[in-house]
Amino acid sequence: MNNIVETADSAGSFKTLVAAVKAAGLVDALSSAGPFTVFAPNDEAFAKLPAGTVQALLQDIPKLRSILTYHVISGKVTAADVAKITSGGQTPSVNTLQGSPVKVKMNGMLNKSVYVNDAKVISADIDASNGIIHVLDKVISPPSA
Repeated sequence: MNNIVETADSAGSFKTLVAAVKAAGLVDALSSAGPFTVFAPNDEAFAKLPAGTVQALLQDIPKLRSILTYHVISGKVTAADVAKITSGGQTPSVNTLQGSPVKVKMNGMLNKSVYVNDAKVISADIDASNGIIHVLDKVISPPSA
């Protein structure tokens, strides 16, 4: 089984994310033993950013690293795990590798959807050898970004 970076690269829908991870020097970290949970914006999510944002981030490595590590938490958290911890109507905060927390919640009565902050998980539980990937419909930013 491939690690998180290899899994994202082979999926074909994370070209921008993989390029950003490489530019930020995070390939080794996200290829290590983990486990990690990565909230991965797909290429469509990056395309929703204002024109020039991705290029500007690729020129500002500290800010890029901050945003990318805000999409990663330690440990392997599945969608079923989120359902369990939010079943009482709670919206727990989980610390990211960047240092700031994200809020994880489940919305909807019939078609329950998982959200990370205000980004919807559009595909969950993509397994990798060192963790799991959940695909987001938008890029989330840490409070300081």
